[in-house]
Amino acid sequence: MKIVVLAGGLSPERNVSLSSGVMVAEALRSRGHRVALVDLYFGLENWEGTPEEVYDAPAPEKWRRVDHTAPDLEAVKAKRKWKSESQFGPGVLELCAGADAVFLALHGACGEDGRVQAALDLMGIPYTGSGHLGSAIAMDKDLTKRLCAQVGVATPQWKLLEYTEGEVPALSQSLELPLVVKPMDSGSSIGVSIAHSRAELTAALTAGLDFGGWVIVEQYVSGREIQVGVLEEKALPSIEIIPKQGFYDYENKYQPGAAVEVCPAPVDPELEALLEETAQKVHTLIGLAVYSRSDFIVDAQGKPWFLEINTLPGMTPTSLLPQEAAAVGIDYPALCERILTASLEARKAGR
Repeated sequence: MKIVVLAGGLSPERNVSLSSGVMVAEALRSRGHRVALVDLYFGLENWEGTPEEVYDAPAPEKWRRVDHTAPDLEAVKAKRKWKSESQFGPGVLELCAGADAVFLALHGACGEDGRVQAALDLMGIPYTGSGHLGSAIAMDKDLTKRLCAQVGVATPQWKLLEYTEGEVPALSQSLELPLVVKPMDSGSSIGVSIAHSRAELTAALTAGLDFGGWVIVEQYVSGREIQVGVLEEKALPSIEIIPKQGFYDYENKYQPGAAVEVCPAPVDPELEALLEETAQKVHTLIGLAVYSRSDFIVDAQGKPWFLEINTLPGMTPTSLLPQEAAAVGIDYPALCERILTASLEARKAGR
């Protein structure tokens, strides 16, 4: 098949996405597909050949690496020659329209929130992963938690805050600690802080202004960080993450050796069954398709608390879903192929 792998985009997670895109493109090529790897935001702006020749182009080496910090999006914008407000770079939609399928290696607000999926749906272009509605719901942490709470899925108490800089001091004094502060619609732990003191809460809320002053403040639950993937609507073995320092933030996620990851997680069979059942339940509840990854904290009493769900989990060298798949004998190229095949079936079924 001719497959366009979309990566990058104008998202704080663009570097993670580019790394995922390189690996996905190379994996699909190893399975015999013709693959065009394209940055959603820049498109074919700097490409000197024909659009067809993109399918034979090697992946840029610099895309393989994930930096320690998230990119400066204003600097990214400044580099694009085409001064359009479109999230799609020059030639992207035309290239996608000529492909058999689009593999979405996008992460974050531009790509994982349903807008790209909706555009492809309107053009009749099949793509991987969940549809536009499920993607949009999952990206909204407040809505996801409200839906989960209604069906009895345990999730830490939370509050959605929309505030201005002038309201930070009063909020910092009124909220009960400890708290986790996270942007309402971001991923890869970008912008996430754990506040144990008033000073830390003030700093976290101030940082939240960079995300529009729209954040979730969530009860802090101490415990083990465990995640569970779903592939083809079935749960994969859980994986435990043990950061060497701090919590599983952006740097610990994507820098090799920053965390110890154990798969399958060393938990008793009853807890494993509950984690897998809950991951599948949330996946179905939100209306997701093909694959996802749910994040949990298991407290000292052995109770799992659902935190959030990711519709396009990372596919970088340090990402978790490929490790979970490998634990049941699915290597990386086979995982990409299965995501592609199952997604085409989901699109045909209207999911």
